[in-house]
Amino acid sequence: MIIKRDAIEDIKNGAKHFPIVAILGPRQSGKTTLAQIIFKNHNYVSLEDLDLRSSAVNDPRTFLMSNVNEHGIILDEFQFVPELLSYIKTIVDREQKNGFFILTGSQNFLMNQAITQSLAGRVSIHTLLPLSIDELEKNNLLPQEIETMLYKGCYPAIYSKNIEPDLLYKNYLKTYIERDVRQLTNIGDLVLFQTFITLCAARIGQLLNITSLSNECGVSDNTIKRWLTILEASYVVFRLYPYHTSFGKRLVKTPKLYFYDTGIACNLLKIKEDELALHPNKGNLFESFIISDFLKWHYNHGQTPNIYFWRDKTGHEIDCIIVDGQKLTPIEIKASRTSNPRFFEGINYWKDSVVKKEFKNGFVIYGASAKQPKAHTNILSWQAINKIFNK
Repeated sequence: MIIKRDAIEDIKNGAKHFPIVAILGPRQSGKTTLAQIIFKNHNYVSLEDLDLRSSAVNDPRTFLMSNVNEHGIILDEFQFVPELLSYIKTIVDREQKNGFFILTGSQNFLMNQAITQSLAGRVSIHTLLPLSIDELEKNNLLPQEIETMLYKGCYPAIYSKNIEPDLLYKNYLKTYIERDVRQLTNIGDLVLFQTFITLCAARIGQLLNITSLSNECGVSDNTIKRWLTILEASYVVFRLYPYHTSFGKRLVKTPKLYFYDTGIACNLLKIKEDELALHPNKGNLFESFIISDFLKWHYNHGQTPNIYFWRDKTGHEIDCIIVDGQKLTPIEIKASRTSNPRFFEGINYWKDSVVKKEFKNGFVIYGASAKQPKAHTNILSWQAINKIFNK
């Protein structure tokens, strides 16, 4: 089953204007499939193949000459041979063909570092995360209940190949820890690193506390910081930073920790679908799911996400603020299926006591189905959050 992705038009547009297109994202997010659909006439080469990788390292000129066809080439998992970049640069400067080299990679830090150093001004960079709510809905794959959504997560294989979430994520994490983590850095104790990831999942949606993580893992603060960088570089977690421009000094300045995919977090925490409705982590998982979907919307439309949270030191908080130029959109995220007037208390406080001006924006995202009637036009079902961007 082929799942149509929202990023297609943005990637095609990049290929019209740049000789190199880089598609970055986590493993199994659909990068290879999407590249082959868009650039179906390009030759495809996977650098996970050890023989091809050896050829690319030992004789890069011959490797490229032998594998490029008249349309171009897709180099899959390009981070394995970043040395090719200087040779690619020479070719694109000579040939001047847009959309000729298509690079995919699943290690953000290594790829971005290599690309910015070697290919500045020659490459269009795109981030492809797992499926968004919008993509699931367009392909008639969107679950009806939020618990099913949180448990299944958004990796395409769960929907296109009907793979059980528990099986997919168990093997995903095993492969990730035993192979990708070792490529990114030298970690001697992989069992301890597995414990660290699980502790991160237990803290999803919470303010990041480096010292607490280091105490529980029995490693230094600097080790925790390095491990977090690894998780971020491989698209497992992201940090949401506080918004504080011109809003005074009495604000929390520590970021929150979230997972790009709740299916992975549920697997780490050994949460089953039928346990989610009453699970104490459900609210934080739901918050992580919604904020991750906001990131997906921006990336799929070729935009850099400007997304934050706001909290002052007296406990007042906004779960998410989307910044678009001078426009601020505060959003509260509530896992409850029942709407409540109190949902807007945080937004109202922020509007009256912080912004102190006429303010019409503001939404509450809650856990009900889109078919469920609601009392307020700015309360949106999780299934309908694209209305935030369509307004």
